[in-house]
Amino acid sequence: MENLYQNPEVCFFDSGIGGISLLYECVRRLPRVNFTYFADNYRVPYGSLPQEELIKAVDTKFQEIESRNPVATVVACNTATARCIDFLRGKYKFEIVGIQPAVKPAVEKGNCVVLATPATSESRAIKELVEKYGRGRTQVFACLDLAAYVENNVFALSNERVKAFLPKVKADAIVLGCTHYVFCRDIISDYYGCAVFDGIDGTAEHLCKILGNFDHREPRAQKIAFSGGDMAKNRQVFNTLMIKNGSISQNHIS
Repeated sequence: MENLYQNPEVCFFDSGIGGISLLYECVRRLPRVNFTYFADNYRVPYGSLPQEELIKAVDTKFQEIESRNPVATVVACNTATARCIDFLRGKYKFEIVGIQPAVKPAVEKGNCVVLATPATSESRAIKELVEKYGRGRTQVFACLDLAAYVENNVFALSNERVKAFLPKVKADAIVLGCTHYVFCRDIISDYYGCAVFDGIDGTAEHLCKILGNFDHREPRAQKIAFSGGDMAKNRQVFNTLMIKNGSISQNHIS
């Protein structure tokens, strides 16, 4: 793998801001890889779209992504992964990495609850995931409109408003089945009083394995670009994460 990709470009796709936490983690782990983040903010939430409309929306973005000739693309949207990834992998030739709810590690804690969009909660993919790793003690609940609320209020989330979207259940572990929910992780953890899991680390690790080791490359400025949707907001969310983690000066945001 080491000699296959020299200073590659990796594309990210999410309906809106949800995948930016995953983008940040991959930027942190792969400091010499270029990234372009494609979004469709004005159509959020994907979790409420009919299947045909969802595939059309995602395919339109992937046609743009294909023109960039990426070595890989990360589908940082749980709904798009659950409902569209088989279609995408059948049509496009570059590597496509999807994100899945982290049920396998979460269920080690005991009774597990997956919070997801309506589309993800009803998908065959989530049902198969729960059957494979849920050990008969995992339930999936749809949080209607939570993703849209986070998208529209990411810089001013209300504890009470977020908690109003959450099902009143008891759990030993909560799994975030939508990347938008990562932005209210602390609120969700406080509400349920238990550990909260997401698919960010596992997806980032998978991408690193695909790309291989880049220590041999020449040092240069990393490029992180945004395309489509509300690019100003997406940049602002990413920059906020970089500042919060003390790493903004290491990157060039274009």
